[in-house]
Amino acid sequence: MSRIGNKTITIPAGVEVTISDKNEVNVKGPKGTLVRQFSELMEIKHEGETINVVRKNEQKHTKQLHGTTRALINNMIVGVSEGYVKELELVGIGFKANMKGNTLVLNVGFSHPVELNIEEGVKCSVDGNNIKIEGIDKQRVGEVAAEIRAVKKPEPYKGKGIRYKGEHIRRKEGKSAAKG
Repeated sequence: MSRIGNKTITIPAGVEVTISDKNEVNVKGPKGTLVRQFSELMEIKHEGETINVVRKNEQKHTKQLHGTTRALINNMIVGVSEGYVKELELVGIGFKANMKGNTLVLNVGFSHPVELNIEEGVKCSVDGNNIKIEGIDKQRVGEVAAEIRAVKKPEPYKGKGIRYKGEHIRRKEGKSAAKG
């Protein structure tokens, strides 16, 4: 029994969902359009303002896909209606970030600035020591945020690096002087 897979998805006002015969779901909303192909093992039913995902058999693989399919469709609907945002913080003396066109330039303690190209469909903005990533596709927003964070992960001794907003870094104690 999949608790997530059995939940119905309510479609908000201003969002159109079309499902083709090959399980291709097209979601159109005020922020954009997303299209995704789903497995033939799932039956996606669109009834009025709700969507239900039903599995065709009780095999293990089908059960695994059930909740995942429902969650992906729900993420598409939330994405085109509200969008997704990830925020990162730069922590460290002299750490800076700025945008040049669609390229993010990071100065994070290396001998050279690090340049990252921000892909289409994802918007990035810099405000002081905060980097804000916005988009309609939850997966792509998360991937871009993870790539930026991977440039300089927070270290456990001083906590310097690029971290998610609100992320807690477990600090370690440094070397102690030997008594003797």
